[in-house]
Amino acid sequence: MKILKWFTILFVISLGFALACQATKAPEADIREPVMAGKFYPESASKLKLAIEKFLQDAIPAKTKDAVAIIVPHAGYIYSGQICADAFMQVKGKQYDVIVILGTNHTTSGFEKISIHPGTGFRTPLGVAPIEREIVSQLVAADPGDCVLDKSLHAREHSVEVIVPFVQVVFPEAKIVPVVVGSPDVALCTRFGQALAKVLTNKRALIVASSDLSHYPAAADAVAVDRETLKAITTLEPALFHSVIQSQMDRRIYRLHTCACGEAPIMAAMAAAKSLGATRGVVVSYANSGDVSIGDRSEVVGYGAVVLAKDGREDNSRKIDAPSPAPPSSLLSVSDEKALLVFARETISRIFSTDTVPLARGFSVNLQQPRGVFVTLKKKNDLRGCIGRIVGDEPLGKLTGAMALQAAFNDGRFNPLTADELSEIEIEISALTPLKEVSSASDIIVGRDGVVLIKEGHSAVFLPQVATEQKWNREELLDNLCRKAGLSAECWRKGAQLSIFQAVVFSEADFK
Repeated sequence: MKILKWFTILFVISLGFALACQATKAPEADIREPVMAGKFYPESASKLKLAIEKFLQDAIPAKTKDAVAIIVPHAGYIYSGQICADAFMQVKGKQYDVIVILGTNHTTSGFEKISIHPGTGFRTPLGVAPIEREIVSQLVAADPGDCVLDKSLHAREHSVEVIVPFVQVVFPEAKIVPVVVGSPDVALCTRFGQALAKVLTNKRALIVASSDLSHYPAAADAVAVDRETLKAITTLEPALFHSVIQSQMDRRIYRLHTCACGEAPIMAAMAAAKSLGATRGVVVSYANSGDVSIGDRSEVVGYGAVVLAKDGREDNSRKIDAPSPAPPSSLLSVSDEKALLVFARETISRIFSTDTVPLARGFSVNLQQPRGVFVTLKKKNDLRGCIGRIVGDEPLGKLTGAMALQAAFNDGRFNPLTADELSEIEIEISALTPLKEVSSASDIIVGRDGVVLIKEGHSAVFLPQVATEQKWNREELLDNLCRKAGLSAECWRKGAQLSIFQAVVFSEADFK
């Protein structure tokens, strides 16, 4: 009987704990769970926080005062995280009680209203960002014809979710208001923007409009299109902005699918900011996916950071164009060499620590010129990876980051580099001169020239320093080049195409 009595007591106690736990977890049903963690941004909390902190460390300092709203991109952090950080840096250090995040509608065709999430919070790997439900209620009351409380619009929508971790890091005490602006209708966006301004008057609030820019044109076309789009945003005139986008789309630019996937939230932010006293917009920074070390410049997405502010003190002539070409030079300054080595190491390091890479920017004009480059990794003086590109079809700085990643992870002769090995790796960079075909093997000077051999669909290359390191003469160099190409030794003696290049070679050991 005593045993039965104890089982009864334990059952009652256990039931009590279970009910208590259910009571504690009840609000969890109103929390929107993340769907883009591990896809658009790191799933690990430590990696995610460090990624944002690194982007903020590299961000452009504040250009304005009295910001009312910011425009940020919402692509994967590895592509757009730096531009997003540039925008948040404009308001970092200010005190806000609420951040209104205006997202766009990627998921639900036919929805043409304003969807505000009615739940209690948005979860990310960094925790739960609480929703300011009082402002949610006030918005619905202020614009009942347009606003609806509908979780379904937010269930798979990434344009709000990917901004929340930045809010959690930059403004950890602030609450959020998640909004999906369903249609790029000027009247709808203006009405809602004005209603939003009315609700936020005299509150410590920031509006964040989430939008990428041009989708899928070549990099040069993206720069031209995005320049006009960003210029239109700074006018704070939604109708003008909408008209500029329409005129750009009418040009039928190859592979241009949209000028701004968040056109609607941008217009709503413009209307709200103007009603709250903003006088102009300032373009803080611009990049496209082709500017990132892993990016392809033939098909890009554009990203812009814009602040809508009351003061209007900053000159808005900030250029987003590619740098003007400078005369090609085979010479690099000591600071150029150091910058490339630092960037190569940081690119590899950040992949390990944050699943992102630094944006290739801030280089000298010389490093912004197209130029071939090889990145060599050595471990205890032994080769651990070497990959490069002979033809300089991209800026040297960006291409160095790309080749650093290739050498670390995609050299088929070696296993991918591990994080534990990185501290033992020495990085060497070979910046190349343009390729020049030679008529005879006798034109090749060992130790000065790198050599490219092409024959019967086979090809191979040796950097200038390889023959010196191996103590080869010219014939030995060419014999080994044939073998590397999968051909017999002495294949170079007849029917082979030989080209040479020179290299500026420098390594981390040079600066120790």
